[in-house]
Order: sequence, then C-alpha cells, then structure tokens
Amino acid sequence: MQQKLDEIRSEALNQLKGIDNSRDLESWRVKYLGKKSPLTSALRSLSALSIEERKSAGAGANRLKTLLEEGLKQKEQELQQKRLAAESASEAIDITLPGRPYPAGRTHPITQTLEEICDIFYSMGFQIKPGPDVEWDYYNFEALNIPAEHPARDTMSSSWIDFTAADGTRPMLLRTHTTSVTAHTAKEMEPPIRVIEPGRVYRYEATDATHIPMFYQVDGFAVDVGITMADLKGTLYEFARRFFGKDRKVRFRVDFFPFVEPGVEMAIECLACAGAGCRLCSNSGWIEILGAGMTHPRVLELGGIDPEKYGSFAFGIGIERLPMLRYGIDDIRQFYANDLRFLRQF
Repeated sequence: MQQKLDEIRSEALNQLKGIDNSRDLESWRVKYLGKKSPLTSALRSLSALSIEERKSAGAGANRLKTLLEEGLKQKEQELQQKRLAAESASEAIDITLPGRPYPAGRTHPITQTLEEICDIFYSMGFQIKPGPDVEWDYYNFEALNIPAEHPARDTMSSSWIDFTAADGTRPMLLRTHTTSVTAHTAKEMEPPIRVIEPGRVYRYEATDATHIPMFYQVDGFAVDVGITMADLKGTLYEFARRFFGKDRKVRFRVDFFPFVEPGVEMAIECLACAGAGCRLCSNSGWIEILGAGMTHPRVLELGGIDPEKYGSFAFGIGIERLPMLRYGIDDIRQFYANDLRFLRQF
C-alpha cells in the first residue's frame, strides 16, 4: 500500500509542476483527487487490510491527500498571479503616448449667425435690445398697425396663450415676429434711436424645407431727423456686403407690410443654384431674407413719436436663411435635428 501511495505521490507532483493553464489543472484535480482517482481507490481498499496496516496506510493516504490539495491550491494561486500579470501588461498605459483628443463644444450655427449679425450692426451704431417671447396682443399686432380685423393676422398663424381676460378676450400669445419689440422701443426710448432686436419667434404652421414653427429673427429700428429710404438701402447693402461678401447679388422689390410704408423685400441670389433655380429658392434663383421699409406714421404715433418731425425705417431678418444661403444648405430642419455630423461642420 505504501509503495502504491509513493507512486501516486511522485507521478502527481511531477505532472503538477508542468501545468501552466487552468484547464490542465482541472484535469489534474479530477485525475488525482476525484472520485475515480487512484488515491480514492486506495482509501476504499483500506478495509481489506489488518488493523495495524490500516492505521499506517490510512495515515499515509490522508497525508498524501493533504499534500496534493495544498499543491493544487498553490498552483491555482500561481496561475491566478500569472493571469493578472498578463492582464496588467496588456492594459498598461504608455505615458509617453499623446493624450486622446476629446471633442470640443461649439456654439450652435444659429447662435454664431446671431452673434455675427449683432456685431455687424453694433459696428454701425445700433444698440441690441431683447424682448419677451410671450407678448401682449397689443404690442404684437395693434401697436404695429395690425388691428383685430386685419388679414395679416391670419398669415401670422399665431399661437395664443391659454389665458382669458376679464372681458373674455385672449390678449397674450407667443410673439410672431420680433417687430413686437419695436413697439416697446418706440414707447420707451427717445429719438435718435438705432436698435436691433434679436430673438425667437413662433408661427403655427407646417414644417418643410424652408419653414419651421420656431425660428429666429433680428428686427432693426432707426428713428432720427432726416432719415430716408436711401439710409435704409445703404444700411442693408452694407450688412449684405459684410455678411455675404461684396460679390453677392442683392435685389430689392416692392412689398407690403402693415407697419411700414412704403415696404420692400430684400433677396439674395441663391447660393445653392447660383441663380439658376432649385427647390430651395422655389426655382426663382432668389431667396428673400428680410422685409423692410419706412416705418408707418401710425406706428410712430402709437409710440409717442412725431412722424412729421422724425423719419424712421425698420427691417426684419429671418436668421436661419442666412447660413442656408452662405453654406448652400437646402433644408432648414437640419439646424434643429441635433445631428452632430452636421453641427460639427460649424
């Protein structure tokens, strides 16, 4: 029996030394410590020995079992340390390598455009005057010569606030144009006045390539003695020259707006098709970017300004169309789709 145990011990320990992976170690455990191992068979055969031989052989078998179990545990620890060392080596950081670049945040292209427009007009002597997004009916319409029965109210597609006054009217809405700030300015400031009024505006209308229900405008308002249409055209030509470059074509055409008289629209040659006509410009070759004109005398009177003494002009620019023209973008919805592939270009 003792000779057999010595043979098991020598064979098991020799094989254990050569094991270098967990799979072979598990096979070794099953072979020498499992239920069908030689050592287990030897322990089961002790009953056939005499009492004295049984004591001696049993003690030797138990010592061998303990020895093999300790060898197994030690080998498991060695393999674990080896595996951890390999993982550490594969995950080690080479501190001499350059750092990983992280994407830098940028301002939105519409914000960039707003800031550029404000800089241009500020350099021409205009102040910047913001106003509230939620506006009174009076400042959004009536103070701008758009009374309750005026058809221009229908084209504004207003979003009314769920508010009912004591007389049953609903006099609050999301402003449909930043021209509402002009009505405040006329009341609050004394001539001479030169202001631009940037902000969001809201129209309850269908979304397509050139229309969205929330967009940005910049309105301008100037009041002084002797102001004429020539001042208005000169100001807008200078703006177009600085924003689009001196080679871009600009067109003025007569138009109607209730708060100016006479009124004009200013259009820029479509960059997407170079004036040939495309979906963006409705095949006209031109895209209107602003409406303007000489401020209606009624608007000045409602603001407490004498139209006989002062001349005045006003204009309103749709912001989104400016970067569309500059960069050849054919769908206004791309600005608000939150597609980083598009936004990172700016």
